[in-house]
Amino acid sequence: MAVAQGGGVDLIGDVHGCASLLERLLERLDYHRGRDGVWRHAHRRALFLGDLIDRGPEIRETVELVREMVAAGSAEALLGNHEISALRAFLHPGGARVPRVHKATLEQYSGHEAQWRDTLGWMLERPLCVEGERFRAVHACWDPSLVQPFLASHPDGRIDHMMLERASDPQSFFHQLFDRLTRGPQLRLPGARTITSHDGIERHSFRTSFWIPGPERYGDVVFQPDPLPDDLERRPLDESAKRRLVSYGDDQPPLFVGHYWCRGVPALIAANLACLDYSAVNGGALVAYRFDGERRLDADRLVWIDAARG
Repeated sequence: MAVAQGGGVDLIGDVHGCASLLERLLERLDYHRGRDGVWRHAHRRALFLGDLIDRGPEIRETVELVREMVAAGSAEALLGNHEISALRAFLHPGGARVPRVHKATLEQYSGHEAQWRDTLGWMLERPLCVEGERFRAVHACWDPSLVQPFLASHPDGRIDHMMLERASDPQSFFHQLFDRLTRGPQLRLPGARTITSHDGIERHSFRTSFWIPGPERYGDVVFQPDPLPDDLERRPLDESAKRRLVSYGDDQPPLFVGHYWCRGVPALIAANLACLDYSAVNGGALVAYRFDGERRLDADRLVWIDAARG
């Protein structure tokens, strides 16, 4: 997705079925709904960073709004971990149970099964990541060791049925690709330790940052809503753990991600890195960044709607 002269790209974080909130954000970004019902901007395009589905009250409405924008050329949408999970569960189930995270989506598509099947086909056509002329975008993590070979063979960033099928093997390239790019880097907790996440799931690993230079302790790299126990926060990272970490240097192009359930007032992570997921579906904010080709990001270009204010 290029930044055209006289135009720009508006990158939008995880919507998770909050269509009404999205409409308010688009209005604030000076998009207008045409007579055909499609939201457009006169000079700009929107790029959604994934996770349109699940959790929220207006999932079908969200998907249809974004689909119409994509069809009209006023937007593109990346795959998030929720879309990848749905594609694997419903197109290549392999006998596995449907993850409970899709409960709200299935309930809202009940009675609209043909529309859901069509939506799955549409999701399969969406890119996993975008490397523009002046920026990069992915749902969770830009890992060059995976992105570069993938884009070398699939420059449009799109996936297919073969990749979904092969991803059922945890050792496969495509499993690692989907996991890292849409779920982000994780470290396994030492020994038999577990933590219970905010959604009640017992976890043996935690999400890590990929931009901290020279981390020394577990607490230096944790990047998720659920804190680690104090003793783990202080625990030194051993060399094996350090080797598993991913790094995105400050000399790299601007990168936009979602996924991480940030809280508080939206802010930049670094001069070349922005996370735009601020927990909109949980009363946080739906956040966008107005990108116009700048080499260093500017916090004044962050735009958001506070969900808690109704």
